[in-house]
Amino acid sequence: MSTIPMALPQKRYYRQRAHSNPIADHCFDYPRTPDDMDWCAYYPELVNKDQGSNPVVEFADIGCGYGGLLTTLSPLFPKTLMLGMEIRVKVSDYVMDRIAALRSQNPGQYQNIACLRSNAMKYLPNYFKKGQHKWRIINQSLLAEYAYVLAVGGIVYTVTDVKELHEWMKQHFNEHPLFEQIPDEELKRDPVVDKLFDSSEEGQKVTRNEGDKFLAVFRRIEDNYCKQ
Repeated sequence: MSTIPMALPQKRYYRQRAHSNPIADHCFDYPRTPDDMDWCAYYPELVNKDQGSNPVVEFADIGCGYGGLLTTLSPLFPKTLMLGMEIRVKVSDYVMDRIAALRSQNPGQYQNIACLRSNAMKYLPNYFKKGQHKWRIINQSLLAEYAYVLAVGGIVYTVTDVKELHEWMKQHFNEHPLFEQIPDEELKRDPVVDKLFDSSEEGQKVTRNEGDKFLAVFRRIEDNYCKQ
């Protein structure tokens, strides 16, 4: 008996406003603590209920949009669990359906990526423990929460086509005592950087319109004040 692979979802059925107010009241289910989070439903082929401990989600794409960056990075880091967090309901539904279809069409692949609908401004610490992320958090400016969940050496990538926002993010990261900006020379050796510009729908649109894109990358550093 053969199984027909799922078709990829079509974006025109999932369109929604470009932004959602994170301060507004939304109805979300979320774990009381990171230990209460059951990742089995999100990574069924990689996470075993009988493991005895929760797996470590090492990449988080905050505001993942339509999931382009997740699907681009998945084959590059096939053993790394990645999570997209998106507040818009139709958009998050699209990403979940897209991942399901990709798994159906490519057996054994895309098992390391997942998406959930949530408000990272409110609930990031409910999903991730202090210092959990050993690798990378991707996107923009929840500085206190990022500093909390990132391990020392963890990386935050910011990319935007709005110069004023770019400068605003750079200023706030550079003023924060727990982050340092990574020099451009070091970024040339990072395989993620090239994927940031055109993996998302928004990035592709800016490229088609020949617009500018602004990148800044920051590393979580030691809290020297607490060490004294």
